[in-house]
Amino acid sequence: MAQTKAQRSAAAKKAAATRKRNATKSGAKDVKKAARGTAKSVTKTAKAVGSTAKSAAESVAKRAGASTTKAKPKAKRATAKTKATAKAKPKARAKAKPKARARKR
Repeated sequence: MAQTKAQRSAAAKKAAATRKRNATKSGAKDVKKAARGTAKSVTKTAKAVGSTAKSAAESVAKRAGASTTKAKPKAKRATAKTKATAKAKPKARAKAKPKARARKR
């Protein structure tokens, strides 16, 4: 049985409506996917910043000589032997003779 003009027109309207609905759904999916990707990116960036700040703080603490424990570091006492070595003059080192350089011709 052949379609009438009215039936064809109704089918075309229905198909157009379906295409429009599908396009809207896919657009919404794309937006959701992009939002999810952005959220992941922000989370990763925040974690990276946190770990960078933590490592920077640790290195600053190390340079400043801060200890990780609560106990205060004790200074070493100077013994008679270390006092004597500190006062003694350093030994004179023998100077190395300069090497003879080959002349360019």
